[in-house]
Amino acid sequence: MIRAALVQMRSGRDVARNLADASRLIRQARAEGAQFVSTPEMTSILEPDRDRLRALARPEAEDGSVRHFSALAQELAIWLNIGSLALMGPGGKLVNRSLLFAPDGTLAARYDKIHLFDVDLPTGLSLRESEAYEGGSTAVLVQTAMAAIGLTICYDIRFPHLYRTLARAGARLFTVPSAFTVPTGIAHWHVLLRARAIETGSFVLAAAQGGRHESGRETYGHSLIVSPWGEVLAEAGTEPGVIMADIDLSAADLARAQIPALSHERAVELSVLKPVSGIAT
Repeated sequence: MIRAALVQMRSGRDVARNLADASRLIRQARAEGAQFVSTPEMTSILEPDRDRLRALARPEAEDGSVRHFSALAQELAIWLNIGSLALMGPGGKLVNRSLLFAPDGTLAARYDKIHLFDVDLPTGLSLRESEAYEGGSTAVLVQTAMAAIGLTICYDIRFPHLYRTLARAGARLFTVPSAFTVPTGIAHWHVLLRARAIETGSFVLAAAQGGRHESGRETYGHSLIVSPWGEVLAEAGTEPGVIMADIDLSAADLARAQIPALSHERAVELSVLKPVSGIAT
């Protein structure tokens, strides 16, 4: 049994203030008994000005946020998933990186977001994540004494094969830190998270950004903890805060035994048929 907590934030353009807000909520979660805590995508800064973001970004080894959260995980003796940070990658582009710290403060795993969000929304907002970020290419499964955890980020949730690959490798719990837009959140957030939980028989923990940020961007919020049966165990609104749930990992085994879809999956061949001309219909 794991007591898991999600920190919902409204990160702004000031890194120091965001770190203080995240730390306060992580401490609150620990005080309420959390053993595992996850924060949202872009925990340390949500900055629409790409030039300013690049100027502020540092490689992982030089980033003060990484050192800060490592020390906090060690101090509180918790598993701490920092949903993602904008870090400078080796090729001069940024990476959107999720970090998992062990209770002794060591970095247990890192994951670079694979699927980048490039879209023109009906609201007029245009988002081109690939212009600033280098996408990852490797799925990451972390075998911990607590649980086997699959690390993902936000837009990844629309790609079921990633979750099935991780689940077949042993993941029973997924993190999906996010900064979902409001229109897509209203339409798809709950459906996608519950679907990934049901399809893989896994717990899904999605810490989110929520509300109107100082840059004017609005994110959906509604951080969710979902059971392997698709039940919503805890949900936030749009305000910053903490939600929690006790997770019994045996429920994942039970769900997979009841509906063993992972073991039933079969390779298929595609047959493309063309209409035969000259045949009356």
